[in-house]
Amino acid sequence: MTQAGIAARGSCAMARVVVVHGIGQEFLGPELMGRDVGPALRDGVRLAGGPRLEPEDVACAFYGNLYFEEGTRSLDIPPWDETDVDEGLEAELLEAWWEQAARVDPEVLGPEAVGSRGPVGFAASRLLLSERVRAALDALSGSSFFAKVSDRLLIFALKQVRRYMTEPELRHKAQARIAEEITEETRVLVAHSLGSVVAYEALCAHPEWPVTDFVTLGSPLGMRSVVFDRLQPKPTDDVGSWPGGVERWTNIADRGDIVALADRLAPRFGDRVQDVSVSNGVRMHDLLRYLTAPRTGRAVVRGLEG
Repeated sequence: MTQAGIAARGSCAMARVVVVHGIGQEFLGPELMGRDVGPALRDGVRLAGGPRLEPEDVACAFYGNLYFEEGTRSLDIPPWDETDVDEGLEAELLEAWWEQAARVDPEVLGPEAVGSRGPVGFAASRLLLSERVRAALDALSGSSFFAKVSDRLLIFALKQVRRYMTEPELRHKAQARIAEEITEETRVLVAHSLGSVVAYEALCAHPEWPVTDFVTLGSPLGMRSVVFDRLQPKPTDDVGSWPGGVERWTNIADRGDIVALADRLAPRFGDRVQDVSVSNGVRMHDLLRYLTAPRTGRAVVRGLEG
């Protein structure tokens, strides 16, 4: 979006903070997301001793409906099972979640205990892949993180990540949803989960945006192969590009958050990233718990106060 476009939007919308959601929000919409996200972020700011924000200070960039055919919304996710997980990115991501779940949850039996080969063995045959995927799904169903997530929803999550990382048109449309919410007053971009990847790439593509502070929550940006190595622009000498005109980048992660596989981003993007740990209780990856955390609020306040 050009400066003229930002100015035009700024005359009718003055969001100082824009929040970008992650996967699993496809059945909602920008207003419904905003109903929960706005108060949660404002609470986090108040709990951090910051100013009282008005509802219009916070906007939600929504891209979840892009995963459905335009103008429709399927209420019946296909009955996917282990045979529907593709080798490559989907299988690698599932394996990574499995390994991380075993590290942080003593109830989860790790991949090494199953007795079959890892991602290299996936390509040997469709049967081996399906067996490995079935083992991963069964293991994750016993984790506190994925216990209430059905196989088909978990596979849908894998496919959402894969589609964003491999489909240029979807990638462009998702980033455009963020651009629609940026105004001349926007100073802070807060992004959760896969939304942090969308927001990062949008910031890189738009250094002219007035955003000074980038706050990532439960971000997979540091995950090699599946995410980091596929970023646009591509990392140089194993270091990711700095996101546009951002002055401060605060990365916040719960150590038990399975999606935030690399909970520290400074090793991937440089020492200017401030990595911060929080505890979200049993809902490690929950967006609202991240937003109400005082440490998230402090990061937002820094951006608002400039």
